[in-house]
Amino acid sequence: MDFIPNTDRNREAMLRAIGVGSPEELFADIPPEARLDRPLRLPEPMAELELQQHMLELSDKNAHLGRLVCFAGAGMYDHYIPAVVDHVISRSEFYTAYTPYQPEVSQAVLQSIFEYQTMICELTGMDVSQASHYDGATALAEAGLISCSTTGRRHIVVSSTVHPEYRRVLHTYAAGADLKVTEVPYRDGVTDREALERVLAGERAASGERASGDEPACLLVQHPNFFGCLEPVADMARAIHGRGGLFVVATSPISLGLLAPPGSYGADMAVGDGQALGNVPSFGGPTFGYFAVTEKLVRRLPGRVVGATVDSRGQRGFVLTLQTREQHIRREKATSNICSNEALNALAATVYLAMMGKRGIREVAELCLKKAHYARDAVAAVPGFAPAFGAPFFMEFAVRCPCPPAELVKRGTARGILPGVALGRFYPELEDCLLVAVTEKRSRAQIDALAKVLEGCA
Repeated sequence: MDFIPNTDRNREAMLRAIGVGSPEELFADIPPEARLDRPLRLPEPMAELELQQHMLELSDKNAHLGRLVCFAGAGMYDHYIPAVVDHVISRSEFYTAYTPYQPEVSQAVLQSIFEYQTMICELTGMDVSQASHYDGATALAEAGLISCSTTGRRHIVVSSTVHPEYRRVLHTYAAGADLKVTEVPYRDGVTDREALERVLAGERAASGERASGDEPACLLVQHPNFFGCLEPVADMARAIHGRGGLFVVATSPISLGLLAPPGSYGADMAVGDGQALGNVPSFGGPTFGYFAVTEKLVRRLPGRVVGATVDSRGQRGFVLTLQTREQHIRREKATSNICSNEALNALAATVYLAMMGKRGIREVAELCLKKAHYARDAVAAVPGFAPAFGAPFFMEFAVRCPCPPAELVKRGTARGILPGVALGRFYPELEDCLLVAVTEKRSRAQIDALAKVLEGCA
């Protein structure tokens, strides 16, 4: 922030205007024990060169991914980002998350959004994508709201293998809309199929009729799920469709380089977090959510859709085709609070996907898969460690540890390796489990080094 000088006369004028005699009187409501009654402990003024060195020394006290080998995931992943991504998103014509308020004169921005939507549709196998969401969690929660408004039902069913923080956001959204949310337990790392059938069947009243209002509006799953395991999504789609509900899948976009796209197995909505597509894992964000649907749901999409057309001279152009933004329609009719979305992060994903191409994204997915399975075998070979689940997995897996995982993380970090994420934070019954993520950036030597760190814990 710029330094804004105020003279003594300025300060006196401001104090008179608000009816107080001094700064001390202005802050009288703040308890004395909460006030700082000494100067800040700051060093003496420095020259620019000295200050730069001082700040570098302070920043070196942080543990960051430039110095640590990262096996931590749980929603944020250390993927490689080609240099061209930062180059493009740093250009002044793109360097904002804001929507142009006269959008049709900003053809470059609209074209970049159109390209983003096209790539998301190709990646997910869905018909229509909007221009991006805040993050994966809000995209999933809004998919639940759309399911209820579409079906006229008020019951959302979600697997407990969905990211725990996504589920917390979902509960927050549902509470505001007075919707019921039922979580289905897991077994061996994937959704418990028998429990799911019971939930979808609903509680029956003594008369044998289904309890009123208990019909499922949708089933929300994550694939690969929070544990990295693969869910039987085709069977789950048939199960919820058989009950008249919608099927919503949150998936890792990188995994779609190998796995079947949600549109191919009957998903009505495909959502997820786009951080893995060219965005850095920075304190959990900023990131963006992708949101794609079948054509029949296009008018229920939150946010904006950019379309391509031709002008009166037959020249190709881009326009905001659908935009159910709250300032453009009556607020009580708005389907979402999406306004200024994470457009710059979505642009990074667009550049990333264009750079990688279909072949590149498949190669990244293959590297993640193969390296993760090599790592799982290497970790399982360490005495005292064992895979927590037997279900197939993509690039993330859980292992049971012979010592507290949190202690393991602390010890590994001291040796330059982030071994993973302690699962007890999210699932108390998995207090002895560590969630390990392996991206294409990890080398065989780094994975072997992880196993060495774990040996010290056995």
